[in-house]
Amino acid sequence: MRTMDDLNARMRRIPAVAQLLEHGAVAPLLAAHPRTEVVGVLRSALENARSAVRDGADAPDAEAVAAAAGAELALRARPGMRRVVNATGIVLHTGLGRAVLPQVAIDALVAEAGAYCLLALDDETNRRGRRERFCEDILKEITGCEAATIVNNNAAAVLLTLNTLGAGKEVIISRGELVEIGGSYRMPDVMDNAGCKMVEVGCTNRTHLRDYAEAITDETAAIIRVHPSNYRVQGFTSAPSIHEICALAREHDLPVIDDLGSGALVDFGGTFDEPLVADSLDAGAELVTCSADKLIGGPQGGVILGAHAFVHRVERNQLSRTLRVGKLDLIALEATLRLFRDKETLLRDHPTSRMITESAETVGTRARSLASTIRRGVSGATLRIREGESYAGSGALPIRAIPTWVVHLPPPDGISANEAARRLRVGDPSLFVRVKDDLLILDPRTIQPGENKQVVAALAALFAT
Repeated sequence: MRTMDDLNARMRRIPAVAQLLEHGAVAPLLAAHPRTEVVGVLRSALENARSAVRDGADAPDAEAVAAAAGAELALRARPGMRRVVNATGIVLHTGLGRAVLPQVAIDALVAEAGAYCLLALDDETNRRGRRERFCEDILKEITGCEAATIVNNNAAAVLLTLNTLGAGKEVIISRGELVEIGGSYRMPDVMDNAGCKMVEVGCTNRTHLRDYAEAITDETAAIIRVHPSNYRVQGFTSAPSIHEICALAREHDLPVIDDLGSGALVDFGGTFDEPLVADSLDAGAELVTCSADKLIGGPQGGVILGAHAFVHRVERNQLSRTLRVGKLDLIALEATLRLFRDKETLLRDHPTSRMITESAETVGTRARSLASTIRRGVSGATLRIREGESYAGSGALPIRAIPTWVVHLPPPDGISANEAARRLRVGDPSLFVRVKDDLLILDPRTIQPGENKQVVAALAALFAT
C-alpha cells in the first residue's frame, strides 16, 4: 500500500511549467504555437498528471507531459468545420453540408474570393448594380424566367415572398401542403411570421380546384403551392396541377407562388419525378422558390424566380437586405449554374447530378475496388459486397431509393457497430457510415474520387485499436 509520503514524493517528481519550457521536448511546440497557448496546455496536462498520480499512477516525465500537451494543441488546431468522408449513400446529407460543390465552383472561389470582385459595381458605368445579376442572367437562360434573386436559403425565399405579396391579407394553401421540415420549420408558422392570414383548403390527402375557387375573397392576396419535398402522400389522393391553379388564379387576377424546395432545373428522366422550375414558370406561376444547395448542387441559398414585376417587388422589401447572401455564395452559385447549360457536362462535372444518376453497375465497380483496397490495407477486416439503396436526402426525391452496391463490414471484435461508427466519425480522417444489423455499411456512391485512401486509413485506425 502506498503511503502519503510516497504520494508526496511522486507529486514532487512531476516537472514544473518553468522546467518544461526549458526542455527540448517542448521546443517544437514553442516554435509552432504562441507561448501563451503552450503554457496553457502544459498547465492543463500537469493538472491531469497530478490527478492521475493521486489515483495511484506514477509521475510522468517531461517527455510524457510534452506529448500530452502536443496532442491537445493538435486537437485545438483541428478545424471544427472539417472535411469528412461521406460513405452513408445519402447524396444531399443535411448534417454533412448538403451538396458537394463542383470543382468549377471551388476554382472560382479560389480565383475570385482572394481579391476584390464585381459584387455590386457595374464595370461599364462605375455605378452600383444588383449583386444577383450574374446568377440571374444564367437562370434566365436555363429556366426562361424574366428575373431572379438570391437569398440565404429557401425558407427565407418563402418567407420573403409571402411577406411581400400577402402581408395583412389572406393566402390560400392546401391542407396537404402544411409541411414541417428539419429544424421545426412549419409552414403555418412561416405564414404567421410573414404577416399573412393562412386560409386552408381541401383535406390532407385530397384537394380539388373548387376548394381553391370557393376560398377566394376580396381579402385574398395570393395562392401558394408547396411541393412536399421531404414526404409523399400516397394512395387515395388528388390535387390540381400547377397549370390548373395558375389558370384559376388568372381568372381572379391573383399571383401564384410555387415553392418547389428541391429545385430541379433539368429532367433526369427515368423515375425521377421532381417538378421542374421551368414547368412552373411556363404554367404561369408568378414566383417560384427553391434551394440552391439541393438539386442545384451549389452553396446554401434560396432562389426566387419569376415575373420581373414580382421579383423586383420582393427585392424592394426591406426584409430582402437582411436575408441576402454574401459574395462567396454568389461566386460559387454562378459557377455551379453555368454547368446546367449542357447536360453532358452537368452529369460529368456536377457532383450532385453525377451521384444521383450514377448507375448501380458503375457503383458496383467502385464497390469492388473499394473492397479490394480495404482487404489489402486493413488487417483483420472481413467484408462482403451486397446490393443496397442510396438516397438523395435533404428533402429531394423522398421516396426514390436509388439502387446501389455497398460494402458490409463487421466491426472489430469486442466493439459494437454503433461504437465503431462513433470512433470512425471522431477519427482523423473522419468517416461517416451507416449501421444496420450490427454491421458497418459503406456506400461508394457518396465517396468522392480519391477518398478511398482516407476510408482505408480510417478503418485501419479502427481495427488497430
